[in-house]
Amino acid sequence: MKIGIGNDHAAVEMKKEIMAYLESMGYEVVNYGTDENASCNYPEYGEKVGRAVVDGDVDCAVLICGTGVGISIAANKVKGVRAAVCSDTATARLVKQHNNANIIAFGQRIVGIELAKDIVKAYLEAEFEGGRHQTRVDMIHEIENRA
Repeated sequence: MKIGIGNDHAAVEMKKEIMAYLESMGYEVVNYGTDENASCNYPEYGEKVGRAVVDGDVDCAVLICGTGVGISIAANKVKGVRAAVCSDTATARLVKQHNNANIIAFGQRIVGIELAKDIVKAYLEAEFEGGRHQTRVDMIHEIENRA
């Protein structure tokens, strides 16, 4: 599985640790984020990662900024993206099982590195349940197509 990762200046160090963690689990990781600590604009990285997911360049992705919120909002502007901010493992598991989220996001200023690793693991180990949840995901696509 190929996983994209993106970040802004607020999350350079956490991104590096999450990349190493994913690679240690055997995943191929594509870095779309900055490696510089100089101030930059998170919407650029949210969009890059969102497009990579929708275009099929990666199977899913992880986004990290200060809170996870801004970068996920930017990614969600790309048609077909379902990015969810996760600050705990239960949410990470459920966004995959119920919403078929194709991107998770979290904040370096919100979660510590060990919790971030647990969030990533919970998301990647979860599977979309389909059924009534597919109906709801389809409804989200219908809203998106009316926009």
